[in-house]
Amino acid sequence: MDADFDLLTELTEAHGAPGHEDRIREIVRRELNDVADAIRTDAMGNVVATIEGSANPDYEVAVAAHMDEIGFMVKHVTDEGFLRLDALGGWDPRVLRAQRVTVHAAEGDLDGVIGSPPPHTMSEEERESTDEIEDLYVDLGRDGDDVAERVSVGDVVTMEQDTRRLGETITGKSMDDRVCLFAVLEAAKRIDPDVTVHVAATVQEEVGLRGATALGVDLDPDLAVALDVTVANDIPQFSDASKHVTELGAGAAIKLKDGSVITNPKVRKRLQSVAETAGVAHQPEVLPAGGTDTAGFQNTHGAKPVAAISVPLRYMHTVTEAAHVDDVDATIELLAAFLDSETGEHDYRL
Repeated sequence: MDADFDLLTELTEAHGAPGHEDRIREIVRRELNDVADAIRTDAMGNVVATIEGSANPDYEVAVAAHMDEIGFMVKHVTDEGFLRLDALGGWDPRVLRAQRVTVHAAEGDLDGVIGSPPPHTMSEEERESTDEIEDLYVDLGRDGDDVAERVSVGDVVTMEQDTRRLGETITGKSMDDRVCLFAVLEAAKRIDPDVTVHVAATVQEEVGLRGATALGVDLDPDLAVALDVTVANDIPQFSDASKHVTELGAGAAIKLKDGSVITNPKVRKRLQSVAETAGVAHQPEVLPAGGTDTAGFQNTHGAKPVAAISVPLRYMHTVTEAAHVDDVDATIELLAAFLDSETGEHDYRL
């Protein structure tokens, strides 16, 4: 991997559920402090670092990746000290039992585990039943009085997981979307743009693209490019290659559509041309469902040309996600080359 693995590890292991991205904000501001001409944070918590263009500063490009990860909020503390949860973002409950979590309480973080009854005590019907979030509970290993003193309704819960190299992949929690946030930060350090570039780290994407939608109004850019992960379902359960959205190791994905947006064809074709000229591995992405910050910018403050670059990701929205190191490097290279070659003179009107 050409880029800074230690920074990626720091980003992915940090905790930041929707609406509670404070720890990620600190990293973003630190990393962009020597790169940007100005950095600001808005009332929602979006961070915007502005790099002034050297030739055409009045033309503005927004580049966005979201900081938040899927998590939970405590909705009830039982008398016995167990925590009931409300989801922040889209979880598959099947993968959550017996996983370690961190409860972010007012007086400090607490370790916990999502309970899982032993199969010895379950009926056949219970073993075959489908979990729902409301069926789960967090065990803090403390009695009810102790938990009641430490944990309140509204406290946030995130997964506890480390980031590791696994062959040619990087695995860990919150790769969605910290691996793309990492790519944006790395690309920002490499560019010397003709146009003004607003590097945006957005909030609350996992609960409805909320940060990007607000930021689209506040920034009103001439062009917006969002970075997010996409499905890499090149795994045994999907043996039919025609059903693969993307494949790990095949390069950065250039989005054609997802469940929230159809990208601007002219911007998309320029991304493809830049990738070919720079020799960056890339692949097309047609995602049947799901959405990204791209949609938040497209028509929030009038019609905007938008594009998206995606990092293929296996096991998305689970406790341990996986991205290929070559795809991460390709994404950084493509974004940097695209931004450095943007003059503000391309006509993206259809």
